[in-house]
Amino acid sequence: MSSNKIVWAYVAPVLLSFFVMSMADLVGIGVDNVKADFGLNNTLSQLIPMVVFVWFFLLSVPVSLLQDRIGKRNMLNLGILLTALGLFLPFFMYSFTMVMVGFALLGIGNTIIQVSANPLLFDVVPTSRASSFLSFSQFVKSVGSMAAPYLATFLAMRFGDWKLIFLAFGVVSLLSAGWLYFTKINESLVSEEKASLLSCFKLLGVGYISLMVLGIFFIVGIDVGINAFSGQYLLIKMQMSPESAQEGRSLYFFGKMLGTFLGAVLLVKFLPEKFLTVSTASTLLATLLFIISPNPLAAQILLFLIGLTASNIFPLIFTLTVKKFPTRINEIAGLMIMAVSGGAIVPPIAGAISDVFNITAGMYVFVLCAIYLLLLSIHSLKKN
Repeated sequence: MSSNKIVWAYVAPVLLSFFVMSMADLVGIGVDNVKADFGLNNTLSQLIPMVVFVWFFLLSVPVSLLQDRIGKRNMLNLGILLTALGLFLPFFMYSFTMVMVGFALLGIGNTIIQVSANPLLFDVVPTSRASSFLSFSQFVKSVGSMAAPYLATFLAMRFGDWKLIFLAFGVVSLLSAGWLYFTKINESLVSEEKASLLSCFKLLGVGYISLMVLGIFFIVGIDVGINAFSGQYLLIKMQMSPESAQEGRSLYFFGKMLGTFLGAVLLVKFLPEKFLTVSTASTLLATLLFIISPNPLAAQILLFLIGLTASNIFPLIFTLTVKKFPTRINEIAGLMIMAVSGGAIVPPIAGAISDVFNITAGMYVFVLCAIYLLLLSIHSLKKN
């Protein structure tokens, strides 16, 4: 969008889709409650995030190619509706099998939403404000992520059923789909030639793109891993109550929410390359300090700081890559959302290490991810 005018009638329904995107973060609540309900070990319980995020690897590129033909808005609405279905199934038919099926549909829907929502946002906001709005969209996503643990706890205490969170968010998803359906958006044509599977994967031959795609893999691995592990870490290492540990996870999402809001403001003035370097260095430090935190209060503060410092890494990597290759946005979106599969691979690795050694050892997997991101940001700063 070349005009500097912001038309909220177009922007608002697209931003609401980022709230729907946050519903994949129910995986953390799912791990804690399903593990308790069905007596699962760490390795088996970490298959829940795997069944959500593996679809990002399998479907992101095909979705980006289909999107190139049917349009971003239509693709986005399909993803929202599949998300709603994935939320309703485990609510109405609660078993371990239906939980896995429901979270798989949640993952498929979320894959489509992430491939479609980010490029569609570029179509409804001024080009000069793209970085800022992409961070603000993550703020909207973080609102849903932060609210979910509190809402799940409230529903469990008030009505005796934590699964009511699925019903509530499913209804919001349906409302979001309806609003977007009745909003007509003029989508930009990014290139005259339609994207193909070959043209998409050929982009991985570009060193800058492949490194940035791997960066998405590791930042999502940290995000999903901290979401899935923080409750167990506070419960086991800090000996907090299950309710307090679950609510403690909200501090991470509160940090993300605040960080993305601040990012939306600061990126109007600061270079994204420098912002990325500061963010990755701070994330690495906060993660290391969280692992060695001496008491529950310190752990909760540091969990908040991890969310705060890591919050803008995903939108910054996406924005910097698209800025370099603006006519390949659909293909880049497909590759980068494919890399969201880091959320399916990194947590099970950390879970297996935790079962073999202890949960502290598993946390160091996220430290290794943060080290890569710091090196990537330094490389990106030099290239730009």
